[in-house]
Amino acid sequence: MIKNILLTASALLIFLISCKQKEEKNEKTAEVEETTTEVEVAAPAQITPIVHATAVIEWSGNTIYIDPVGGKAAFEGQKSPDIIFITDIHGDHFNPETLNELDLESVQIVAPDAVKQQMEENLSSKTITMENEETKEIAGFSVKAIPMYNLREEAKDFHVKGRGNGYVFTFGDERIYFSGDTEDIPEMRSLENIDKAFICMNLPYTMTVESAADAVLEFKPKQVYPYHFRGRPEVSDVEKFKTIVNEGDSDIEVVQLDWYPNDDF
Repeated sequence: MIKNILLTASALLIFLISCKQKEEKNEKTAEVEETTTEVEVAAPAQITPIVHATAVIEWSGNTIYIDPVGGKAAFEGQKSPDIIFITDIHGDHFNPETLNELDLESVQIVAPDAVKQQMEENLSSKTITMENEETKEIAGFSVKAIPMYNLREEAKDFHVKGRGNGYVFTFGDERIYFSGDTEDIPEMRSLENIDKAFICMNLPYTMTVESAADAVLEFKPKQVYPYHFRGRPEVSDVEKFKTIVNEGDSDIEVVQLDWYPNDDF
């Protein structure tokens, strides 16, 4: 009799312990589900054209300036930069006067070494350099420096290989490419999984509309944004570029932004 009572009590105790473990497991599962639900997915980057090759990117609390030119007045209504990326030494990309007008107190500048070598101490002390093909993690996103250079014999001296950088930014799951001044180089054509591509096209300094479209049709970004398309003596035909791209691949969306609000180029 006593033996049966002990066996029954033991079985009851095991049952109660099992119930308690299941309850704790369910509570932990609920906590994980609640935590997972609270994780915020970063919104896509917001990109504002300023002029020619200059843009402002806002992503996850970061304000990023690309090739700032035009003086402080060009950025009226924009947040002050946290990070500045510069692609090359030319004045429509590296403009010390504009940089010195901006609030740079807590700013990190990223540039090719050729640009840093032309900076005065107040700017160079804030600048880190990137070489072609180098990748860095900055402020929660990654960026890779992509070569940018000319291919045509008559244009090779404008942009020599290894001096300047295009950039591929990875913001969460979104990949954005700024070409800088370049032609349809193999490094551009071999890009993969680009969501937004900002592609230059002006002569004699970069490339033709046809070359730009042909490269885009090869690496197939989801969206392509013509930029850096005006200059002297020729202004590129972005409508022709759009036609070539859409006839070649209707899945690629060509987006035209206002890069020349004041007819500056």
